[in-house]
Amino acid sequence: MQSSTRRQATRQKLYEAAVTLIAEQGFSATTVDEIAERAGVAKGTVYYNFASKSVLFEELLRHGVGLLAASLRDAADGSRRAGGSNVDALDAMVRAGLVFIERYPAFTQLYVAELWRTNRAWQSTLMVVRQEAVTVVEDVLRAGVEAGELNGEIDVPLTASALVGMVLVAALDWQSFQPQRSLDDVHAALSRLLQGRVAGG
Repeated sequence: MQSSTRRQATRQKLYEAAVTLIAEQGFSATTVDEIAERAGVAKGTVYYNFASKSVLFEELLRHGVGLLAASLRDAADGSRRAGGSNVDALDAMVRAGLVFIERYPAFTQLYVAELWRTNRAWQSTLMVVRQEAVTVVEDVLRAGVEAGELNGEIDVPLTASALVGMVLVAALDWQSFQPQRSLDDVHAALSRLLQGRVAGG
């Protein structure tokens, strides 16, 4: 058991080293030697845990998006347990997404950059993990339509993608260009957008 825990801790160090380096200098320019050095382990440790740099990156994508999907699911569940509506659950997910991105900015930059590349070996993995996060949002949207809280004419898959995209891009813009804003401030703006309170009434 202890060796399994130790291995998980080592893999976590390698993920953190890899994501920081790749976000700084790109995938191609990042070497396994640099990842090992940044993680404070021997080069052989990288290959013991991952067959190659590509496999490490693919697992990094799975790991990071898995964390994001879990945090979105937990936020929706928590909102429901507190008696909130499905719109409240969506709002809680927007906040959870912002919290995740504030905590893992390098991973988020990397993920968004990789979405636009089409010639990578891990493109199919990226599609699978992206769908994992989007499906969590789709489930809440469908529940909202069924409960009569949301317009029955909404395109659920596209709306879910738009919400995930809104949070990702708004958060990256916040981090890069408006870092003086608080998380509460950014969440309030996105919350108004989500709840249709942007248009004058």
